[in-house]
Amino acid sequence: MPAPVIHEVFSYLCVRDTAAAIRFYEQAFGATERFRLTEPSGRIGHAELQLGPAVLMLCDEFPEYGIRAPAEGGHHPHVIHLHLDNADAAAERAIAAGATMVRPPADEFYGERSCRIRDPFGHEWLLGHSIEEVTPEEMQRRYTALLTAT
Repeated sequence: MPAPVIHEVFSYLCVRDTAAAIRFYEQAFGATERFRLTEPSGRIGHAELQLGPAVLMLCDEFPEYGIRAPAEGGHHPHVIHLHLDNADAAAERAIAAGATMVRPPADEFYGERSCRIRDPFGHEWLLGHSIEEVTPEEMQRRYTALLTAT
């Protein structure tokens, strides 16, 4: 049986305040809102933002369905990687909009300058731009050297 054909992959984030998250992603990353679906109670059940060529989906918490935002102050294992033209400038803009720096910008062994931020809703983002082309073999050599250096 052949594998199904995948047409797109979306990140779908649950946050505690989708309306505030939309404002943050607009300010931090230049996102534009495509649409939102709001319950009569005001809770947002679904929203879509355009982030360059990608779509980011968001919703408020729905504990009655097991849909929850990251725990406050806790570690969240999912990281979204934005590959852009200037990681340093993107980080500055995100910090000005309310993000927290987790790991400051640095040149990395895999040929990218990158940093890690946490948005005000508990989600982490890796912001990076290419600084050199690195083959998988060279990347492995550098990775091994990094992990075996003493």
